[in-house]
Amino acid sequence: MSKTEGTPVSSEQVIAEARKAFFTMFAFLAIVWLVQLANAAQDYGPARDYGVTSGDVGSLPHVLSAPFLHWSWAHIESNSGPLFVFGFLAAYRGVARFLGLSLLVALTSGTAVWLLEQGDAVTVGASGLVYGYFAYVVVRGLFDRHLIDTLIGLVMAASFAYLLTTAVPGTPGVSWLGHLGGLVGGLVGAWLFRDRAPRPEAAPALATAAAARTSKRRSAPSTPADHPRADLHKELDDLGLL
Repeated sequence: MSKTEGTPVSSEQVIAEARKAFFTMFAFLAIVWLVQLANAAQDYGPARDYGVTSGDVGSLPHVLSAPFLHWSWAHIESNSGPLFVFGFLAAYRGVARFLGLSLLVALTSGTAVWLLEQGDAVTVGASGLVYGYFAYVVVRGLFDRHLIDTLIGLVMAASFAYLLTTAVPGTPGVSWLGHLGGLVGGLVGAWLFRDRAPRPEAAPALATAAAARTSKRRSAPSTPADHPRADLHKELDDLGLL
């Protein structure tokens, strides 16, 4: 059972959110592939013009366009499967939160490349988002204290741990800085977008405990005012110990 702002969420609502997540990722991939069609038709000129170049102030806004661009059909094909799977798992608890996460990951991934990449290579591709969604899915359950999401995170971590090997310094042939920046963005996003609502089951438990204490106090025999331990009994009663 999930929850939103402290209110339990029904299975129908979870299914509705999952459906929205599916169509959100389907639409996102459709846009990426349409952009690739235009990109390839122009001999990848848009990738060169709207990618991220380290230290180039003019390319800094391209941290938002670079995830939609790729250098080849093999490049986009390798990103599409993980992007859809991890994106769906990141989005099915709420599409609005997912959009905020996507913006954050695009910024951290692109900025890492812009600040730290050596040379004048142009970086494009959705792999930074893939790594951000992966990190988010792995740790989200821990921050939200949600058992199902924690189990999903463990399965994803065990199944795709090899992804971390392309986010370490010196990995040839890939933008490891973009991958590392995406991972950091996903971890930060899991914390920033965590569920801050109190657990709904805590309220009845607290109310039951308070009622029990009140009933105990009401049923406790009163101590005569002239009793030698009257003051001590009163203090203990005030503390809920009687």
